[in-house]
Amino acid sequence: MDEQKMGKVWLVGAGPSDEGLFTLKGKAVLEAADVVVYDKLVGQGIMAMIPTGIRRIGVGKEAGHHPVPQEQINEILLREALAGHRVVRLKGGDPFVFGRGGEELELLCQHQIPFEVVPGVTSAVSVPAYNGIPVTHRDFCSSLHIITGHTKKNDEADIDYEALVRLKGTLVFLMGVSAMPKICQGLLEGGMSPDMPAAVLERGTTAHQRRVVSTVSDLPQAASLAEIKTPAIIVVGRVCALEKAFHWAEDRPLGTRKIAVTRPKDRNSSLAEKLRLLGAEVVLMPTIETEPIANNQRLDQALDQIGAYSWIAFTSAAGVKAFYDAMSRRRMDIRRLGPIKVAAIGTGTRRAVEERGIFVDLMPEVYSGAALGRALAKTLAPEDKLLLPRAAMGTDDVAAPLREAGLSFDDIPVYDTKEGTCDGPGYDETVDYAAFTSASTVRGFVKLNPHIDYSKVKAICIGRQTAEEAERYGMEVTISAQATIDSMIETMLGLEP
Repeated sequence: MDEQKMGKVWLVGAGPSDEGLFTLKGKAVLEAADVVVYDKLVGQGIMAMIPTGIRRIGVGKEAGHHPVPQEQINEILLREALAGHRVVRLKGGDPFVFGRGGEELELLCQHQIPFEVVPGVTSAVSVPAYNGIPVTHRDFCSSLHIITGHTKKNDEADIDYEALVRLKGTLVFLMGVSAMPKICQGLLEGGMSPDMPAAVLERGTTAHQRRVVSTVSDLPQAASLAEIKTPAIIVVGRVCALEKAFHWAEDRPLGTRKIAVTRPKDRNSSLAEKLRLLGAEVVLMPTIETEPIANNQRLDQALDQIGAYSWIAFTSAAGVKAFYDAMSRRRMDIRRLGPIKVAAIGTGTRRAVEERGIFVDLMPEVYSGAALGRALAKTLAPEDKLLLPRAAMGTDDVAAPLREAGLSFDDIPVYDTKEGTCDGPGYDETVDYAAFTSASTVRGFVKLNPHIDYSKVKAICIGRQTAEEAERYGMEVTISAQATIDSMIETMLGLEP
């Protein structure tokens, strides 16, 4: 084997689910991978960080269900590394906290495959924290013990419950939900007080996390009544009683909402980050992509005679980017624009223009193509000439008022809108709302999710045109008061959970 062609494996801990808990090193390694071998419990937000085009191999591991046996996973890692690939083994939690990371390294070591381990935030600490349970507290305990609910050879672990009880620390059982009755019974038989606080925490760090807090003697029945399911962890100790005072995650304005953001990858950061700051679990689900038109002779001609234009009007941030990128390729800067005046359809587009050093002269009160067209028709003089760089599939809403006013304008396509890729997380019933910022994002969503029941999709739409597209498919539509990102967020804040 040519060592120069040998690949490398990174065991990367993805944490409990919240992408905000993913490490910086883990993200950097993920973005440089050739292939990602991932478990089912890796959070959707983290899966969305995998760049388009990187090969993905799902091995589907979750509690009690391993469609790809561990030995076969080990072979996959070896095979991909021997083929010269940079392989990321993406695992929920931490690879070495009951994550079978050691087992996966054994075969690699036998074949002298280079590897690195990137630790992750373990659910044993983070999930209790998101539920208001500190696993240590000087007034209650002096130690923390993490125990697995089962082992490689047995469905249930052989646990010395008497020893655990004598330690008087906080006990965290991972992968033990199915064995909860025997775990609680073992602790009671080991001498633990029946009134010792205990909790089971389901889907921790997600928008839909749930907890049942009870006592060791009553927890199995209480969990059964609440229909608690995996993934979940069990916490036993006096610190569990603190959740009533310390709970916080669900108290955030959007702390119980999971929201799909359908904007293109290069334009979703503003909405996504604002939602995350309000506590929402965000799934990046770009349903469209924008691509500058290559060898755009019409745009080149317009730039050659840019001094002939009195106004330039932008209908999207993507149009702004495509226009300025074309200027940059020709080594033109804003000085070449001279006294030209600029119009923008709304605040997002205005921001994209002003970030490049030019203030916007005109923006309609209503952020729509028709409103922009009417505002331009009222403002431009008969001798003015307008440049309108926009999407190839742009509607006639902007142009119609200009033609009616007899104004001179060049309507030039500068970018194409394409269907998004489907290698990221798809839509499922755990999503509370889908945010749509254009009719094209709705159409892209439908193409990427052809088999779902659209009547169950709660669509938050930025305007009437977007809403009409969503209504065509029977979605439950709510329209923001204004056609802005902030107004969409205000709309979400006003809806019932």
